[in-house]
Amino acid sequence: MGTRTTFLLDVLMTEFGDSIARDPAAFRRKFRKMAASPFAFYRGSACLFYADLAGPYADDAYLDEPTGRVWIHGDLHAENFGTYMNASGELVFNVNDFDEAYVGPYVWDLKRFAASVALLGYAKALSDEAIGGLVADFAGAYLEELTAIAAGGDDAIGSLTLGTTTGVLHRVLQTARLSTRVALLDVETVIDDYDRRFALVDGREPVDGATREAVLAAFAGYLTTLPGDGGPAGRAVEHVVKDVALRKGVGIGSAGLPSYNLLLEGRSQALENDVILYMKQAAAPAVARHVTDEKVASYFLHQGHRTAESQRALQAYADPWLGYTTLDGVGQLVAEVSPYSADLDWDDVNEPGELRSIMRDLGRAVARMHSVADDESSHDLVDFSTEEAIVAVIGGDRPGFTAMLVEFAHRYGAQARGDHQRFVDLFRNGLLPGV
Repeated sequence: MGTRTTFLLDVLMTEFGDSIARDPAAFRRKFRKMAASPFAFYRGSACLFYADLAGPYADDAYLDEPTGRVWIHGDLHAENFGTYMNASGELVFNVNDFDEAYVGPYVWDLKRFAASVALLGYAKALSDEAIGGLVADFAGAYLEELTAIAAGGDDAIGSLTLGTTTGVLHRVLQTARLSTRVALLDVETVIDDYDRRFALVDGREPVDGATREAVLAAFAGYLTTLPGDGGPAGRAVEHVVKDVALRKGVGIGSAGLPSYNLLLEGRSQALENDVILYMKQAAAPAVARHVTDEKVASYFLHQGHRTAESQRALQAYADPWLGYTTLDGVGQLVAEVSPYSADLDWDDVNEPGELRSIMRDLGRAVARMHSVADDESSHDLVDFSTEEAIVAVIGGDRPGFTAMLVEFAHRYGAQARGDHQRFVDLFRNGLLPGV
């Protein structure tokens, strides 16, 4: 077994070993998904990426003390973007899935995204030059938007909405706009004795009485974490829980973690506005192993609190149902299963012009995300202007900054493709302990 293979195995077992022991079947499913392609492997192995950035790929270029502790997404790859309905009732295309969010170097987000572009481009048989051009488009748009925000925002593009997008992303937002709550409810529930309950489908099953009571107690705790601004926290009729169900096999990153669905009455007793929430156990983010700032670690009550607070910090006007609780002493994230969620399907985007346009839009979205969670937000963990700090540390060196990200994208994209093959060989030969 080579040195790199040994390193890969050690990192994966350190990250997942205990969870594998608790639910080996869930990790066999997760690892099968990761084996499917280099991109799928990359999505499921953030722990390896951060072990590399803290080790053999360590680099402090365009970093200083302040920009090393910015609120970051933690798993910023090309497939972690989609639509959501914000608390102001506006459809937005933005970063989603904040399970890995933490405080760390802002460039780690950018590098993780850049390497994902290299993997995506390689799978589409794009040339290295074309891939480099896409990363450069992303970097340029990121820096332009961040600079505009730091200068007061007059020249900033702003959030990606129906009014500020064109092309592919505009079509994704339009698709989300066609979605309805009733359509989601018709898929997820059935009408039984004049009321809704969950449909029992593959991956979802009923809970026993004791589990239901424990989930309801956790739900009561969750309600105290909702913002008290006239939203769901202040409307008691919405808090009637009509059904509870256990979910299994949710997502490539949530292997082995229990998750529950709760069906709520909604804003009235009419059946078309019922609300579905998920309550899922939150895990420690991979990046936390490599950020040793005690102020950051001690800021959070538990991992559910960390995830919810991170999403609120990074996502302006976040889901009004977003909150946290504990279940059997373990931190949980709670949020709505939104009917207005639509993802960008990269399989449908192959034209160079469309790809470049999307990269520029995503660069702007990431700039806005990094600029939201700072001294002007309601959170005091990052108590300085992040956009001003990042613009200052780059110091006008846009060519060097862009070249750094392009070079990393090519180098780590090749690394990830090789690591995917190493992982597949370990898995198929029974060399991943416990699975």
